[in-house]
Amino acid sequence: MTPRPAPTTQIFLASTLYGAATLAAALDAGLFAPAGRRLLLIANNAAVPETTPGPDRAPGFERLRTRFDGVLSWNETISPFHPGGWAPRPDDVPLWERHLRLLWGLGDDRVALIVESIQVNPAQAIAQLFPDAPLEVYADGLMSYGPTRNKLDPLIGTRIHRLLHLDLVPGLRPLLLTEFGVPAEIIPGEVFTKVLAELSDATELPPAPEESALLLGQYLAALEILTPGEEEELHLRMLRGAVARGHRRVVFKPHPTAPAHWSGRLEQEARRLGAELTVLHTSALAEVVFQRLRPALVTGCFSTALITAQSLYALPTARTGTGLLLERLTPYQNSNRVPVTLVDALLPDLADPAPPPATSSEELNSLFQAVGYAMQPQLHPGLRPAAERYLAGHLDARTRRYFKRRRLTALGLPGALPSQLAFLPRNPAVRRMARRARALRRRLTRKAPVTR
Repeated sequence: MTPRPAPTTQIFLASTLYGAATLAAALDAGLFAPAGRRLLLIANNAAVPETTPGPDRAPGFERLRTRFDGVLSWNETISPFHPGGWAPRPDDVPLWERHLRLLWGLGDDRVALIVESIQVNPAQAIAQLFPDAPLEVYADGLMSYGPTRNKLDPLIGTRIHRLLHLDLVPGLRPLLLTEFGVPAEIIPGEVFTKVLAELSDATELPPAPEESALLLGQYLAALEILTPGEEEELHLRMLRGAVARGHRRVVFKPHPTAPAHWSGRLEQEARRLGAELTVLHTSALAEVVFQRLRPALVTGCFSTALITAQSLYALPTARTGTGLLLERLTPYQNSNRVPVTLVDALLPDLADPAPPPATSSEELNSLFQAVGYAMQPQLHPGLRPAAERYLAGHLDARTRRYFKRRRLTALGLPGALPSQLAFLPRNPAVRRMARRARALRRRLTRKAPVTR
């Protein structure tokens, strides 16, 4: 008698409520094969998880957990280690797999893994602990349109069957994982918005005026992209820009981990401008706020929520600060470059109500093939001809901001420094002088008084 095959347990990894909602939408759309069990594995990747509630503590999560047969905690599993910094030693993998099968009641089940951010831990660690498990990756933001952040071990990359993503920019093809020939599949936007409507119904929001201008904070100082003072000024620019467009009622949704005193300067500026400011202290998703308040304008820097506001909710949107971010992001390979470039290319500037020049899907794909190649030429050598064509034909005052001349020079691409000056980036004396100048500027900046 032929033995029955072992049942399959699907393990879904999520580190954000947005990611858990994305998984719920994919399940509702029937995008996963039937399984004996479906387990949701929560990872709290906050800098100090002990003081920051994870996604399973967020408003509305109880509506999402009904899609799963159980909820597990990765933080508790590997305690006291941090999810972002721990990975198993190769020799310990068999021991860890046996331990997890006992701890999670997996027995001899076949395991299938559905993870986010496969290029970093905890997704990589979990993939290593189940070396025979097939992998699927889902993208819960704009990063899927850019190249894979790091070179993946082929033992992981070749196990990935597909990339699931939201079609936030219709017509734009994801670059993520294409070096392994991974096909991309779209999670229907209408199913995702239904899941978000469930979250909205289960979420209590503090009182706030409807149809106001909504300012989205991101806390970029925590990523060391901006200084705290620069980020405060960015919020003030959002407020001034919204008021200049005629909005007298403004709602500011700060990042949950941003300093509370930042709201104080906004309140002072709102009084000076004669505007009514409401600070919305909530950990609810921005998309929940969209549904409940139906803002007349959504503005921010480069949050994915700006694109969802436009593509999924048809709300007026505007950006601010992307030019500064494109200059500040280092190295050029910084994966935040992709969402910053997307938002800059697609949305109008808050200070300029004129819409940006229309960009066809073909031109947008060409732009991101060029940016993707410039970011990761070793992963995508086949994109070099496309990058050369785009740069030779489209590099102008607007598009040059998406490319660093030093990067183009290093790669020998159109738009590089003139050949007689090309030695400068690699000249040791010049590089020493540049390092000394940067160090002096940092010292002067630290010593400079902070004005408020």
